[in-house]
This record gives sequence, C-alpha cells and structure tokens, in this order.
Amino acid sequence: MKMPTQQLSPQEEQEKLLEEAVNIVKNQSFQMKRCLDKGKLMDGLKHASTMLGELRTSMLTPKNYYELYMAISDELRHLELYLVDEFQKGRKVADLYELVQYAGNIVPRLYLLITVGVVYIKSNELSRKDILKDLVEMCRGVQHPLRGLFLRNYLLQCTKNVLPDVEEESAGKDNETGTVMDSIDFILLNFSEMNKLWVRMQHQGHSRDKVKREQERRELRILVGTNLVRLSQLECIDMDKYKKVVLPGVLEQAVSCRDPIAQEYLMECIIQVFPDDFHLQTLNSFLRACAELHESVNVKNIIISLIDRLAQFAQNEEGTGIPPEIQLFDIFSQQIAQVIQNRPDMPPEDIVSLQVALINLALKCYPDKVEYVDKVLETTEEIFNRLNLDHLEHGSPVSKELIRLMKIPVDTYNNILTVLQLQHFGPMFEYFDYQSRKIMSCYIINNALENETLIPSQEQVDSILGIVSVLVQDQSDQPEEADDPEDFAEEQGIMGRFIHLLEAEDLNQQYLILNTARKHFGNGGDKRIKFTLPPIVFSAYRLSTKYREIQEEDENWEKKCQKIFSFCHQTIGALIKAEMAEIPLRLYLQGAMAAGQVAFENHETVAYEFMSQAFSLYEDEISDSKAQLAAISLIIGTLEQMSCFGEEDHEPLRTQCALAASKLLKKPDQCRGVSTCSHLFWSGESAASEGEMKDGKRVTDCLKKGVKIANQCMDSSVQVQLFVELLNHYIYYYEKGCDQVTVQVLNQLITKIKETLPSLEANEETEQINKHFQNTCDHLRLKKDNPESEGVSYESLSV
Repeated sequence: MKMPTQQLSPQEEQEKLLEEAVNIVKNQSFQMKRCLDKGKLMDGLKHASTMLGELRTSMLTPKNYYELYMAISDELRHLELYLVDEFQKGRKVADLYELVQYAGNIVPRLYLLITVGVVYIKSNELSRKDILKDLVEMCRGVQHPLRGLFLRNYLLQCTKNVLPDVEEESAGKDNETGTVMDSIDFILLNFSEMNKLWVRMQHQGHSRDKVKREQERRELRILVGTNLVRLSQLECIDMDKYKKVVLPGVLEQAVSCRDPIAQEYLMECIIQVFPDDFHLQTLNSFLRACAELHESVNVKNIIISLIDRLAQFAQNEEGTGIPPEIQLFDIFSQQIAQVIQNRPDMPPEDIVSLQVALINLALKCYPDKVEYVDKVLETTEEIFNRLNLDHLEHGSPVSKELIRLMKIPVDTYNNILTVLQLQHFGPMFEYFDYQSRKIMSCYIINNALENETLIPSQEQVDSILGIVSVLVQDQSDQPEEADDPEDFAEEQGIMGRFIHLLEAEDLNQQYLILNTARKHFGNGGDKRIKFTLPPIVFSAYRLSTKYREIQEEDENWEKKCQKIFSFCHQTIGALIKAEMAEIPLRLYLQGAMAAGQVAFENHETVAYEFMSQAFSLYEDEISDSKAQLAAISLIIGTLEQMSCFGEEDHEPLRTQCALAASKLLKKPDQCRGVSTCSHLFWSGESAASEGEMKDGKRVTDCLKKGVKIANQCMDSSVQVQLFVELLNHYIYYYEKGCDQVTVQVLNQLITKIKETLPSLEANEETEQINKHFQNTCDHLRLKKDNPESEGVSYESLSV
C-alpha cells in the first residue's frame, strides 16, 4: 500500500526549491571551473548558461530569489576573472561578445553578455560608452519584474568600477571611453527601467496578496536605490549637472510613477545619498516635487528628513554654513504651506509635525531670529483656525505634536523672557484642553526654576501669569472632579517657588511686580492662595529691607515701607478670609519683626499692629490645644527678639502672653507656656536705648507659677517631666545671674524629682525623662567641679 505524501508548508516548499536550485548551481559552477581550468572556454560558457538558467524561475519569493542570485553572481565572478586574465595574456576572442548573444535563453544570455561586456570594457578593445549603452538597452529584453530587477542590479554591480567619470573637455572629440554624462545617462536609464519593474511588481497576482507584495517590494527597494548611490559616487557630477540633469531625471521618474511606496522611498533616497550643498541649491524644485506626490505618500516624513539634515549641516559646518543668499527658512515655509494646501486631507498631527521640523530649522540655522519661531507659531495658529481646531483632547496625536512644538522654544532658549517675545506663544495655549494646558504650564515654570530666570518687569510678570493661568486660578473647562491632592500641592508648590523669581533691580518696579502677582494669585481661590500668597508677603518684607539699605538715595523710602506693610496686611487678611490661621499668624509675627528691623517712621505702630493681629488670630481662630501651645510659643519667641517697643507697648504684650499661656486648656501646656514667658522679663528687650530687661521678680513669679501648675498634674510621669524642664529654666537664670533664683530652689526641685522618679512605671517615656534628668545633673556636677568657668557657685548644690 502506497503511503500518502505529507503536504509541505509554503516555507518548507520554498526552502526545498532553493536548495534544489543551489545544488544545481554548485554542480554547474564546478563543471564550469573545470572546463575553464582546461582552457575549454565554450564548454565553460555552456555550464555557466545552464547555471544561470536557474534564475529563470518564477517559483521563489523575492527573498529566496535574492539568495540564489547571490550564489550565482559569486560564481560568475570566477568567469570574469578568468576572461580578464586571458585578455591580459594577449588572447584575442573578438567574437566572444557576439557569440554569447546566441545563448538559448534570454536571462542566461544577458547575464553572460554583461559579464563579457565588462571584460571588454576593461580590455579597452571596444568603445566603452557604446558597450554600456548596448548592455543597458538589451536588458529591456527581460520584462518580468523580479528577474528584470536582479538582472539590472547585476549590470550596476559589474559596471561599478568602469563607468566613465571625466569631464567633456578632458575626453576629447574622438575619445571612445565616454564622459561622466554617458555614465549619468546609463544610470538614469537603468534606474528608470528598474523603477518601472519595481512598481509593476505591485500589480501582479491576486488583490488579496496586496499587503504581502508591498512587504516584498520594500525588501527589494535597495536594488532601485543603488542607482542613486552610484550616481552620487561619480566625482565629476558638479552642482550644475546635478541641478540640470541628475535631479530632474530622478524627480521625473519619482513623480510620474504615481506609486506611493516608490515615491516615498526615492525622495528619502535623494535626501540621504546626495550632498547637503546640492540640496541647498535645489530646494525649490525638490519641494515642488513633494507637493506633486501621490496623496497617500507620507510627505511629512520626507520634508522633515530634509529639514533635519540641513539643520544638522548648518550646525556642523565649520566654514560658511548656510549661504546668506539661500533663504532656507522662507523657502521651506512657503513650500510647506503649498504642500498643506495641496493636501486638504492631511491629518492635523502631520501638519503640526511639519511645523515642529520648521521651528527646529529656525532655531538651529537662525538662532538669533526669534521672529522666525514666532512665524511658525503664527502659521500653526492660522491653520488651526482654518480647521476649527480647539480644546484638543489631551493624549490625542495632534495634541501630543502641539505640545512637542511648544516645548522646543522653551528647551532651546532656556529663558522664559525670550519665550515671552514670541507674540503667538501665549495664544497657542487656547487650543489645548485643561490637562494639556496644565502640563505645558508646569513645563514652562519648571524651566524658569531650573535656569533661575528672574522676571524683572511688571509687564513680563503679567504676560507669563496670563499664559500659565491654569496654575493660577480656576478655569471654565476645569473638570468637576477635584485634582489629586498630592499633584495639586506639587503644582502650587512650584508656583510658590516661582514667585521668588519675580525680581527687579529697581525697587519701585519690584513693588509693581508684587502688586501684579498679588492680583493674579489673589483670584486663585482658597485652595491655592495658601501656597502663593505667603511667598508674595515674604518678598514684600524683603523689599522693605532693601528700601532701608538705599535710604540715602530715596527720600521717600519710609512712606514706601509704610505702603509695603499695608500691602502685606491686606494680603494676610485674604488668607484669614480663606479660613486659615496658622500661616497668617506666622506672617503677622514675621511682619512685626521685619517692621522692627527696618525702623522706618511709625515702625513701632506697625509692629504693634502686626503683633496685636497675631494675638487676635490666636484668640479667635486657634482652638486645638497643641496648636495653641505652638502658637503662643511662637508669639513669645517673636516678642523676645524684638527691640523696637517702648515699655508702654512691651508691657501689655508681655502681660498678654503670660495671660494667654496661663489660660491654655491642658495643665502641662500651661506650665510650659508660663515658664517660656519668663524669658520676656529677663532677656526680652524693650526700647533699644534701655538695653536688656532683667526683672528677676517677674521671672521667678512665672517659674513659681509653673511649679504650682506642675504640682497640680495628676499624671506622675508628666509631672516629673515638667519638673525637669522647670529645673533647666531655673539653672539658666541662675547662671545668668538672676539673684532671685538660689541654689536652695534648685535643691528643692532636684530632691522632688529624685523622690518621684523611682515610683514611675518602667517604659520608654520614663527612660527619656530619666535621661533628661541625668544629663541635667551631669551639667550641674561639671559646673560644681569647675567653679571658675561661669562665675557662679554650685558649692552647696546636692547632686
């Protein structure tokens, strides 16, 4: 019984066909070489013809046909070398060129003709240009696309080193070797025929195999492109020949074939193989051809490739760069407009991609011409208006391209002030949706922060805050769902940092800048102003200090300082209205210190007003016990550092602090508050002329009150901790020379702590209290053992 044969897959079938063909080639090439070695040329040619017969197949895919072609062309090299060797020995085979034309089949015949023809050229027996013309014409005999392409590629490879490359003048009238023009004609004819064959491949076979054929064609495109490479390698092709003969010939073939794959590849090939200075001189004709290409050709990529290459050339050229007579930007700008006009269906993202390339060109070739960059933005704006494009959805292709376009000047200039010179930069933001505007705005602000670009005028501040308004205030197209809190805090954080870049050398201009910023940021809403208004206030305080430094140059400096503090007062008030307390409290205290330090006319009144506002805020808005202790500690710390108040102002503020401390909700907080107040009566400075205050009685009153409150605490561990803290306060005043604090008082406290400590439950908190107490005792022992060091005696101290 006969077993059924197993069906081969298409790939296995191809491998089998190729293997069979290659085996025949190996066998026939072996026979050919044997005959040639024995001097039997005619028999050798017969075996060569049989070997070449394998290239007549239509069964192989282009990829496998290429494998077979490479194997055969390698073997033909042996035949060519043999024939050259024979000619060099003086052997005359004048009829060989005619003889091989009688080979049985056209494919083997033409391969042999090319091989022998090249040998004849090398032997200089016949006219070089005539043989070349003859060969390229006879190749028309093979019209099968795949077989024809490889045949002509073989012709191109074999003639690589024998093409005439001399000027007409050098050749002379009777010269049969030919000139560079003969080579140009030869290659252009071969190129046009190869391109026709390549295009024809697309229309063979069933329509369902269209995608497969397109892929096969792309694999073979280098065969066609080799013609252009060969043209670019001819040294005698100068600008004139390129402009008048070469480029028109190539473009005519590219445009007339009306095949998108061919057109796209050939235009790209022209860009890559010919020199940059040739492109510069033929820009208009090349770009006009781009406008005439098939509508499905991605002309954007072609133009961008050329722009990028010329932009690179402009940057790398050590000599002259772009000649001044070639208005590169204008040419590209006009021709791109023409391309866009000729292609009404061009996707908007492709249009923007062209503008991206154009803006890159402007920045690389003409870095000083800001107007060129602005021109690109203006053109883009006009196109968007014409296409009715607005609020482009974030993440869409056109939105991505537009973001890319807008980032380029920001990245290139690295100076937000230069970007502000672009009149059409800001208006382009209107075409973005909310999300994209936010991304671009953050990008601009971060760039300014990274480069530390100072914004020195009111108008510039107004412009930039108008552009990035999405980060400054709510927008009409803002989504209903709130932004992610962390992202929002980060965005507003960079705006807060950006405010410190709003700085002018002229102080009056600086005040106008802060006013402008305040107007913009003041509209930001309660969530934003806590990030943006405090930096404005701090900048204003800094400005008042600068006015004091130039007081001799500006007789109105005091009035201006008064105005600044009024501005700060109002700004802090806006934060309070937004139901904030801690930040305004700190700003009032900072303002009081700033007013005291600047010392302008009525500065005491201003400082007192700021301190009293801080107290009011503390009493009216701060209710949490922890926040209250922190706030009163801040108030006390601020007042302790101030030296601008007379006794009539300082006394009520001190008293107010002590009263507030004693009214804190929790006993430990009261104890810590009143003991901190003690420093207002010892080191707190009143009027500068009166020097330091040293009211020992008031100090000990505060500390005694602290001890009394500590005794009232029910929690033993808290009580002991408070005693240790109070002990440290007492030691501070004793060492500072306060007569009312005696060693006896210290001994009493130490004894009390020593009695209570052992009864505490062993835990981490107790361990910390014990450590604090031991450190304090170690300090006292050190002082007791070295009585000379501080001028105070601890002789009777029990430690």
